Amino acid sequence: MAISDVLLALELSLQQRRTADPNSSYVASLYAKGLNKILEKVGEEATEMILAAKDFEQDPQALIKETADLWFHSLVMLAHLQVPLEMVLKELSDRQGVSGLVEKAGRTHS
Repeated sequence: MAISDVLLALELSLQQRRTADPNSSYVASLYAKGLNKILEKVGEEATEMILAAKDFEQDPQALIKETADLWFHSLVMLAHLQVPLEMVLKELSDRQGVSGLVEKAGRTHS
């Protein structure tokens, strides 16, 4: 399965969980708890990924698992906010071939 297919299938699954019973679905339970709980999970997973990266030499597989957890919870956040994954993928696509320094300098700050 192509990477984009995996992401789009996961996005569809996350959308379907919006109407699921929070007692039968982890994602539905996160949605029911609201944005702050979802953001807490994203932060927790980011921290765990950083710690796994620091310990990469001892346990390379932990970094893969923690990165998957972070991506998953980030996708839950986007789905909760009804931000289509396609918008994020387009943003990444638009940045290809652009120097990171140039892209960052061109960002508008509010």
